[in-house]
This record gives sequence, structure tokens and C-alpha cells, in this order.
Amino acid sequence: MDMTINTLITGADRGMGYELALELGLKGQYIYAGSRNLDRGQAAVAQLEAAGVQAQAVQLDVTNHESIVNAKERITANLDILINNAGIAVDHEAKPSELSLDAIRQDFNVNYFGLIDVTQVFLPLLKAAPAGRIINISSAVGSLTLASDASTSIHKLQASGYQASKAAVNMFTVKLAAELEGTPVTVNAVNPGWVDTSFGGGGGNRSVQVGVARTVELATSDALTDSGTFSDIDGIVPW
Repeated sequence: MDMTINTLITGADRGMGYELALELGLKGQYIYAGSRNLDRGQAAVAQLEAAGVQAQAVQLDVTNHESIVNAKERITANLDILINNAGIAVDHEAKPSELSLDAIRQDFNVNYFGLIDVTQVFLPLLKAAPAGRIINISSAVGSLTLASDASTSIHKLQASGYQASKAAVNMFTVKLAAELEGTPVTVNAVNPGWVDTSFGGGGGNRSVQVGVARTVELATSDALTDSGTFSDIDGIVPW
């Protein structure tokens, strides 16, 4: 019997998504590398395969329902893990009173509505797995607790569209976990921290390896009991 763990990662062609594909693939998981641009996805898979990872590029634009459905049709085996990693931030430090609705909609279309669409389309496959896992890459900047604390850097951050989209992801995580309580499917949110990738202009204070560490832990735990949680490498993150 094939006991290979099959994992779909959105936005897997670069940054944290690529690092997740690499680390989980080296641990024996078969990786479906979701990428909005198929050429970039195939280039990433070529690198993964050269490193010894079994992977397949899947064209997947989280803002395009047809693309998501077509991606599901490419996955003929069972799906054990979905990592909703794709994300954008287009606020450019604009003040909440001045941030354009177009920018906010872009944040939400990818980070929230796209995440929900992908999750809903692939949920039947995850329910059919022995122990399906959904891991949503969120952010501590979406924490209402931290954002309202004047002593934190998050309180001063001007990215209300991006922050609101991540707060919304946290709510979806909680509610979906509650819906799936009593089933083998777990749903958790992870804060990677400010990771030094091209996302958001770079310059983060955490390496990409540190940024993915908690997600890798959740994706490789032998018996995952956590569900409906928001955490990082230091433990629970306040909602």
C-alpha cells in the first residue's frame, strides 16, 4: 500500500512556498507545487527534483475559480495536506484613511477569498484522506490583540488591507475547524513572522527556514491534535 503523503502548496514557486516544498519533499512527501505562472512552477519543480524531491507543477491561480478546479483535476491521488501559502500585500504603507479600495480588494482577493475558494474545492479530497490537514499561512499583523497594543510594532504598522485580510483568514480558520470538529481533518493558522523574502519588499528579520519551521512541524507531526489554533515557532499567537 502506498503511504506517501501528498501535499499541495499554493504559491510554491518561490519564497516560503518553495522552501516548504523543498523541506517537506526531502522528508518524503510528494509535492504538488501550485503556481499562478506554470513556467515558474515548472522551473521550481526542476530545482526541487534536482535536490531529490518528488514534485509536480500545477497551474493554480487562487483568484481564478476555473484554475482551481482544473488544478484539482490534475491531482488524481489522494490529498493529505493543503498549505494555503499564496499571498500578496499591496498597501505600500498607506494610511487607513487613504488606502484605496482597489488595494484592499487585491489583498482580500488573494489572501482571503482565494484561500477560501482553494480550500472549498480541495476539501472533499482532504476529507477522504486518513488525516487531512489544512494549514493557512496567516500573520501576527492580523492579530487584533497585538494591533491594539500600543507597545507593539504591529500597532504602528500601516497595512490595514493586508492586516484585515489576515484577520479574516484567522476567523475562517476558527470557523472551519469548528465545522470539521470530530472529523479527521484539522485546520490551523501559522504566523511565519517577518521573513526575508521578496514578499513585501524583503528585509525581514527571520530566515525563510525559520519562517517555515512551524508549518513544517504541523505538516509532519505523526499525530496532529491541534485544530483551530494560531501559532508560530514560539507557541500560541493571540487572536
